[in-house]
This record gives sequence, C-alpha cells and structure tokens, in this order.
Amino acid sequence: MLSAYTHATSAIASPMLDILAITSPIYLIILIGYLMTRRGLFAKADMRVLGTFVMNLALPALLFKALSTRPIVEIFNVPYLVAYALGSLLVIAVGYVWSRRVSGQDVTTSAISTMGMSCSNSGFVGYPILLLTMPSVAGVALALNMLVENLLAIPLLLFIAEQGRNPAGRWRAVCDSLVRLTRNPLVIGLMAGVLFSLTGWSLPTPVSRTVDLLAAASGAVSLFIIGGTLVGVELRGLGPRAAPIVFGKLLLHPLFVFAMIAACAALGLRMVDPDLRAAAVLLAAMPMMGVYTTIAQGFGKAESSAAALLVTTIASFFTLSALLWLLRHGGLT
Repeated sequence: MLSAYTHATSAIASPMLDILAITSPIYLIILIGYLMTRRGLFAKADMRVLGTFVMNLALPALLFKALSTRPIVEIFNVPYLVAYALGSLLVIAVGYVWSRRVSGQDVTTSAISTMGMSCSNSGFVGYPILLLTMPSVAGVALALNMLVENLLAIPLLLFIAEQGRNPAGRWRAVCDSLVRLTRNPLVIGLMAGVLFSLTGWSLPTPVSRTVDLLAAASGAVSLFIIGGTLVGVELRGLGPRAAPIVFGKLLLHPLFVFAMIAACAALGLRMVDPDLRAAAVLLAAMPMMGVYTTIAQGFGKAESSAAALLVTTIASFFTLSALLWLLRHGGLT
C-alpha cells in the first residue's frame, strides 16, 4: 500500500519538477533583475538603456537569424497566422465589451485595458521560454507573433484609444503608427530575414557570427529588464481594476487561441507541427508586452497599467507552469 502511494506520488511529482525546471530559471532571472535594481546596483533608467539594446539590436538579430535560414513556406505559416489573429481579435472584442459595458470604462481606458489582455510579451518572456521548451520552432513562432501583434492588434487598439481621446485625429494616429513600423528595427530584421529566405542569400561568416552573438544576448537581458522594470510599482488599491486584465491575458487569450486552432483545423487549416500549435497557445499565455506601460502612459493610464503588469507577471509563473504541464502531459495539443 505504502509502495503504491509512493509510486503514485513520484509519478505526479516528477512531471511537475520537470516543468519547474523550465519556468524557474526564467523567473529567477526576473527576480535577479528586480533585486539588483531594488538594491541600487542598477537604476530603473538603466532598464530603458538595456531595453533599447534588446529592441534595436538583439531581437532584430534574433528574428533575422530565425527567418533567414528557413524556407519561406515554413515562415509564412497561414494556419498559425489565421488562428493566432482570430484568437487575439476575439479576446479584443470580449475585453473591450467587458471594459465598456461591465466595468464602465471610457473608450480610451477600455482600449488600453484590452491591449493588456491581447498583446503578449513574445520577445522578452515568450521567446526564452520557447527556447527551453521547443527550440526548433521558437524563432519562427516569435516572428509570426510579431506579425500579428505589430501589424494587427497594436495598430487596431491604438486607433480605438486615439478615437476616445481625439476622434478627429484617429486616422492620423494609425498612419503615424504604420510609418513608425517601417522604421522599427524589429520589422526591419523580420523583413530582412524574409528576403534572405526568399533569395537563398547568406551573410559572410564574420557578419553571421556577429548576428549570432547579438541574438544570443536577447533572452537573459530581456528577462532581467522585466524584473528591473517592476521595481517601485505599487498596487495602491488598483488590484480590482487590474483583475479583468490579468484574467483576460493569462486565461482567455490562450483559451481563445486554442479554440481557433481547433476551429481552423476543422475547416482544413491545420498546423501540422504539434510544437508550433503548442507555441501559439503558450505565447498567448504570456504576460502583456513590455512596452505596455509606456504606451498606457501616453494616454494617462500609467498607474493602472503598471499594476496590471505587476500582477500578471507574478501570476504567470503559476499559470504558465500549469499550461506547460497540460501541453506536455495532458495531451492539450
């Protein structure tokens, strides 16, 4: 009897320990970033400098590396793009209606809240986790998510937010956003990778190794930045306002993406690679994007967005661990 109990306990504990072995290093680096910034070894302003390095050099290099060495058919995975886009649009619709009708928020506040529910931190948190769990599809999944987020979700929500603040200037806001996209290093890295994939070009060895070194720096530095950014963030009674954002981001978004993957498969748009299916659900379950508070600050919503980011980041340790267990042992994909 005791032997059977011990065996059953071991059978449960072993997979959970495997999952914690994946998630713990991610959040330990976030904790290190928080503690070192809290103790004054780094200033909060340093996080912006490190973020500039990641966004302008490391992540573009990573995207280029991931795409330039793969066939174009593998890069433009239509089932992934459709399923992830539809899942994101669905959570945008539900989140916006909830914010407006139930929470009674104005148009701009509702758009910012919905952005927190639907735009994942694919680069700073998602990619490092994918690198540990499914490295063969990590780069491609990141690039596909960047397409959906930068070309669809973020411009749409900025349009809505601007409509609430300045109805006459909403189209200008969208045009400005699209113009900025053409100068965005992430988009440039993505497009360059696609070009090299189409043409079969390759970089000279010294340049290629330089790109590899920059790409390798993105994971740990990104996580460190997340931790440092959370220093000084206080809830101050904003917890109840942040709760729907946390629920929408960590639970509804991955659930809707999973549902759209199943719906697309039923209609003949099936993702063949199970790792890619898992990556889509996993990336949808990430905390909101790192620049969420910066965007929200531009609309006067800095405090509530920072509180949502703090709670979501902490809660995601538990939700991501549970999701990873389901993906590995629950036959979710």
